[in-house]
Amino acid sequence: MAGQTFDFKEAKSIYDFTVKDIKGKDVSLEKYKGHVCVIVNVASQCGLTKSNYEELNELYDKYGEDKCLRILAFPCNQFGGQEPGDNEQICEFVAKKNVKFDLFDKVNVNGGDTHPLWAYLKYKQPGTLGNFIKWNFTKFIVDKNGQPVERHSPTTHPKDLVKSLEKYW
Repeated sequence: MAGQTFDFKEAKSIYDFTVKDIKGKDVSLEKYKGHVCVIVNVASQCGLTKSNYEELNELYDKYGEDKCLRILAFPCNQFGGQEPGDNEQICEFVAKKNVKFDLFDKVNVNGGDTHPLWAYLKYKQPGTLGNFIKWNFTKFIVDKNGQPVERHSPTTHPKDLVKSLEKYW
C-alpha cells in the first residue's frame, strides 16, 4: 500500500506502511508483527532529548528481548528546528547515545507533507487539543496487531509508559 496514491485512512494497521530507515532503505512495518511498539518523533537538540533518549534506551534494554518491545524513532525538525542535521549527523548523534532501537528517515509529522504513517497515527489516536503533534517526543503505543492504542504527550517520560505497555504484552 506504499506509494503516492495511498490514503492512510485505508490502512488496517501500521503493517500497511513502508518507511525508510535512517540509511534510506525501505522497511515494511510488517517486520514488527507480533511486537508491541512505541513510535516516537525525536530531536537531538530539544530540552527533552537527554531524558527521552536515556529512558527509551532503558525501556529497550529492559523489554526489547524479554517482552519483544520495539521502539521506532523518527527524527523531525518541525519543532523549533531542533533536528537540523542530515541522516549522517543524526546517526553520529545516536551512536554517542548508544541507541540500539530502530531509527528512521527524518519526517514531517504535521502539515501538508506529513508522512502517511504519522497521518495514520494521528487519525487513530487524535490529540486532546487538536489532531496534530504538539512537540518532539510524542509517543504512540501500538499493540501486537499493529493498532495504535495509546498516545502520550512529549512530557510523558518513557519510563512512565511501562504500566500502559504491560496491558499489551
